[in-house]
Amino acid sequence: MAETLIVPGLFGSPKGHWQHHWASDDPTAELVEQEDFGHPQLADWIHTLEARIAASPPGVVLVGHSLGCALIAALADRPTAAHVGGALLVAPAEVKPLADTHPAVIEFAAAQRVELPFASILVASRNDPFMDIRAAERQARRWGSAFLDLGQVGHINIASGFGPWDEGRTIADGLRGRLGRHVPPASSVRPPRRDSYALFGAAAGFGGRAFGRQTVR
Repeated sequence: MAETLIVPGLFGSPKGHWQHHWASDDPTAELVEQEDFGHPQLADWIHTLEARIAASPPGVVLVGHSLGCALIAALADRPTAAHVGGALLVAPAEVKPLADTHPAVIEFAAAQRVELPFASILVASRNDPFMDIRAAERQARRWGSAFLDLGQVGHINIASGFGPWDEGRTIADGLRGRLGRHVPPASSVRPPRRDSYALFGAAAGFGGRAFGRQTVR
């Protein structure tokens, strides 16, 4: 059974993407494969995700990228959310601009206005073409997520130079380590250097900002 479910967004995550590396390198992780990554339908996608959560042990950790973050947020008011321990939300995408070329994506928009009932960290970039840093910080507030600004790192994907992304694994491990423990409020600091990620295991308490829920379940 998977202890970590990795959730891609629109068009999935191609080979070489850090999500594929994480799934292949970790025997307790699984990539959630949608039937059609090119034509997202919220009902279909959430059905697939919930089936994988149901097959996982309680407290499963979800790792989303891009539109996959909104899919994870769509669980907020569903019974399945009780089985989720926490979520790492990497480079979320603004839904409405995507809907200009993929109309069905608009179904995901409501998920960007909810508060998540489980612990989460939102990891953002200052030059992400799919969500600017101010929008990302507002999104973290809405979701009640701890917020981590990585600086000028694009969409945190292959195109912006991310392969295995071991620093991201450190952040995910930090989230897992804090499940069930109190997360103290963090002070606001300047974005960390790429080589300094290993200095913190989770955004709250190690140089990020903590919003909303402070108790990591």
